[in-house]
Amino acid sequence: MENVFNVLEQRGYIEQMTHPKEIKELFGKQSVPFYIGIDPTADSLHVGHFVSLMVASHMQKHGHKPIILVGGGTATIGDPSGKTDMRKMLSREEINHNVNCIKKQIEKFVSFEGKNKAIIVNNADWLLDLKFINFVRDIGSLFSVNRMLSAECYKQRMETGLTFFEMSYMLMQSYDFLYLYEKYGCKLQMGGNDQWSNIIGGVELIRKVGKDDSFGLTFKLLTTKEGKKMGKTEKGALWLDSEKTAPYEFYQYWRNIEDSSVENVLKMLTFLPIDEVEKLSSLKDEKINEAKKIAAFEITKLIHGENEAIKAQEASNALFNGNGSLDNMPTVKLENINISIIDAILLTKIAPSKGQARTLINQSGISLNDEKITDINYQLSNKDFSDGYAILKKGKKVFYKLEK
Repeated sequence: MENVFNVLEQRGYIEQMTHPKEIKELFGKQSVPFYIGIDPTADSLHVGHFVSLMVASHMQKHGHKPIILVGGGTATIGDPSGKTDMRKMLSREEINHNVNCIKKQIEKFVSFEGKNKAIIVNNADWLLDLKFINFVRDIGSLFSVNRMLSAECYKQRMETGLTFFEMSYMLMQSYDFLYLYEKYGCKLQMGGNDQWSNIIGGVELIRKVGKDDSFGLTFKLLTTKEGKKMGKTEKGALWLDSEKTAPYEFYQYWRNIEDSSVENVLKMLTFLPIDEVEKLSSLKDEKINEAKKIAAFEITKLIHGENEAIKAQEASNALFNGNGSLDNMPTVKLENINISIIDAILLTKIAPSKGQARTLINQSGISLNDEKITDINYQLSNKDFSDGYAILKKGKKVFYKLEK
């Protein structure tokens, strides 16, 4: 079987490694336990977790054993990486609920059956019973505060204030790696590139206690050409839970990505063969839209299943090409159709406030049934629902069906 290192490299996942030569040799072995961590700060995963889970899937398909660590313990602190403010502290009940919810989503990427079956572990099982004095003596004594403060995840917080509570996150995550190393023989931690400092902490901790076969690897974050993380919408994160982000909205996000993002998205978020990815990515001008449609369908199918992907595709075709079904586009049922255009915009959450709704109208950004709305006092009425529904549109890409 091909060394998975070559697959990850070819598909553009790899960003940084602690020991490149040794890691490639490690991947060439029959089965290597590795771990990826997810903090359950919400009751759903989002696009930010997507790449990690794709990597875990590729690794398992090439014979390696995924350990998915759900951070029920570390979530009580919250990772300061990339954050300008301290995260909201969650109760044990909230964390347990979130853990149970996201386990179901992880199953779409890795198998919990077979020879190299994945396992899910919760670091609350070992972190919450630690005794403070023993922990800081045995583990904390091996960390240099000066070295920690030079880490990017902490430097960003120095001006706004970094609590000791948050500083301990690196110690906790590093201890996780040591615990999994000792219990499951886990030699590799993988994560997004924003986790580099934390991953190095775990690798070095294991080596400081006398072992020499711990390794770390990070993968690239999916970003726009402006360098912003992909998966952010006007409503917030792009969730993998259909109750939080409808399959149609999910599909449309990928259908409307920038041309420059098509190759990375196809490589990193689909299982299409690399030669097909390269062929699609080479399309130019209007033809690149065909590649975006394929990307949107494949990614939606992976997360929501083929039936939902087909429905989302049909709804998109109905709106943009005049064929297909409108049944699956985002819909808001109105108790009273005689409402103002401002209220209609707020009900669909196209804009979060009346002020922003007025701005959209004044900037010619709102249409009703393909007619531009220029009057901020416009009132909807029966004439707008001649087909039993009205289509409210923001710009060229955001549609909502208003039903009587």
